Parts: sequence; C-alpha cells; structure tokens
Amino acid sequence: MSETKNLNNKEAIDKLKNLVDEINICLFCTNLKTDDGSKCSPMTVQKVCDQGNVWFFSEKNSDKNEDIVQNKSVQLFFSHPGKNSYLVVNGDAEIIIDRKKIEELWSPLVKLWFPEGKDDPNLSIIKVKPTTAYCWDVDGNKMINFLKRAASVGIGKNLLTGKECALSI
Repeated sequence: MSETKNLNNKEAIDKLKNLVDEINICLFCTNLKTDDGSKCSPMTVQKVCDQGNVWFFSEKNSDKNEDIVQNKSVQLFFSHPGKNSYLVVNGDAEIIIDRKKIEELWSPLVKLWFPEGKDDPNLSIIKVKPTTAYCWDVDGNKMINFLKRAASVGIGKNLLTGKECALSI
C-alpha cells in the first residue's frame, strides 16, 4: 500500500460521503470496552450530511440506544470487498427524537423496520459525529488483485497498490 494521505474538512467529508454511499451498510459497534464484537450489529446509513455526521434510524428502546446513553463512543466498520474499499469511523453517537429530521431522512425502505411509518412511537435517530476515520482503497479489481497477490508471493515483493487515508472531519 502507499503512504497514508491526510484529508481534512470538505475533502474528508466528501471522501466519507462517497465511501458510505457506495457501501451503505456498516457494522455499528457500541459498548467498545467489551471488545468481543457482541455489541456490533449491521445498520443502514440514511445519510452523511455536509458536516460529516452519519445518520441512522433506530428503535428507541433498543440495546444500541441504551448502550449509547451509557457511553457515546462508537465505531462503524464499512467493507466493500468487490471494490476493495474499507472504512472505519470512530465517533460520538447521540440519540435524537426530531420529527423534522425524521421527515428529511425517511425513505420507503425504512418502513420495513418501522411498520407504523414516520409516526412510529418507537422511532429514533442516531447521529454519529466522527472523531477519526480511516479508509483503504486497493487499486484494481478482485481478479487482478488475486493475481498480484499470487505473483507477490512468488517474487517476494508486494505488487498491490492502493490508497490509505486518514480523514479529519
């Protein structure tokens, strides 16, 4: 891999938006002190706003919301193996109940989890404000990279190239 590129402000937010739009589903991890993965669950991102915040819908009485009330530190792990794109976001989460924001973020797919729609009494929003984020993009497609890996083993030199970046939002 190449050297780490540091992206700041708008450039970092744009990179975050692009990666999250491509991947869309992450492992959302709370209660980070357990460090055993038991507090991670797949969640669909609704939006990354212009400030770089990552928005989700959640049930008010969920374990995830309870964990966030106890400790706002969370991690989001995104992976798109088909494109060799990976992203980890460390941040602070906040539970929000806001009808206007629900309207803004709502999509018909959300009704699968909240059958009563936008007025579901158990509907809440989680806003994650990133504190740090890191991404990795490997150049080339899966087959090319498989061949590069095999050749790398044979010649003893890493032929894979890519981009690693630290995002400061």
